[in-house]
Amino acid sequence: MSDDDKTASEADIKALPLPPYLATRYRGWKATTYTDNKIWYRRLAEDGQRPRIMAIACCDSRVNVNDVFSAETGDIFLHRNIANLVPPYLPDGDPHGTSAALEYAVTVLKVAHVIVVGHSDCGGVQGCLSMCSGHSPEMEEKSSFVGRWLEILRPGYDRVAGIEGEKEQIRALEKQAVVISLENMSGFPFVRDAIAAGRLSLHGLWFDIGEGTLEHYLQDQEQFATV
Repeated sequence: MSDDDKTASEADIKALPLPPYLATRYRGWKATTYTDNKIWYRRLAEDGQRPRIMAIACCDSRVNVNDVFSAETGDIFLHRNIANLVPPYLPDGDPHGTSAALEYAVTVLKVAHVIVVGHSDCGGVQGCLSMCSGHSPEMEEKSSFVGRWLEILRPGYDRVAGIEGEKEQIRALEKQAVVISLENMSGFPFVRDAIAAGRLSLHGLWFDIGEGTLEHYLQDQEQFATV
């Protein structure tokens, strides 16, 4: 493809109208939820947000953090990414979406809690297991955004590599995604400062989608317990 053809092709890519079913859902929300809570929404718009909690969750559409905690609009500052991971502190001048969200939540919004929410049947964790075990060489390529992101979890894979049984190993790695994220978060100076000042606490959770059960990480015991 020539440069001219490429430019023409890119120019043909246009944003399309909203799918009809989404437009219908929006109109239903505007006529009911918004209308019933109009004063609250306008107050949020005028006064800004004051969430007490930041949640770092997976992009998985089956994990609805607001629903699990019966949260109202404005309660939770929610950040999603593949496999609910927090990268190590790396101030290299490059863009870092998750690190930026964490910095904003802690230093600007001054949330009291940051919660990492892992979950069962995580496709990102499954991808990490496949990549680290040598079964997905394409994810090792520099061109794989998913593969490079999941490298964050490789230390967790090393910890569970000796577990027998694929199901047990995957579940252990899902929980390591939470543990690794908590460990990495502790490397951010502004997180450490907020914890030392008594303004911030970190929490790790693992959610079983099918059973609806929730486990929280007990750092002193290095294990998860049912909530």
